[in-house]
Amino acid sequence: MSSVRRCSRTACGRPAVATLTYVYADSTAVLGPLATYAEPHCYDLCAEHAERLTAPRGWEVVRLALETGPLRRSSDDLEALANAVREAARPQTPRQGRGPDGDSTEGGRRGHLRVLRSPDN
Repeated sequence: MSSVRRCSRTACGRPAVATLTYVYADSTAVLGPLATYAEPHCYDLCAEHAERLTAPRGWEVVRLALETGPLRRSSDDLEALANAVREAARPQTPRQGRGPDGDSTEGGRRGHLRVLRSPDN
């Protein structure tokens, strides 16, 4: 499967460069830079279809600035990614709860599940 998103217009196979969304309550069409991921109620458009976009009578078209050059990652993006990887790799220590008698009630933690010790043990 190709990682390049294509224009949503029928029979157009060009790469998408913009995302079109509608705000029905305001009768507004918003055309902006390509969204980070494909949304079900948005339309990805190539440069030609984005440029020729028109809206129905009575509607307003808001055009946000499109990035014209190739997508470049800043050092902030790379640093944020590195920090996220470090955080995910950090060993997790189980949080210990205390019962009424001061003993630990939690035996371990795995994901969102907890193993609880019986108060009798």
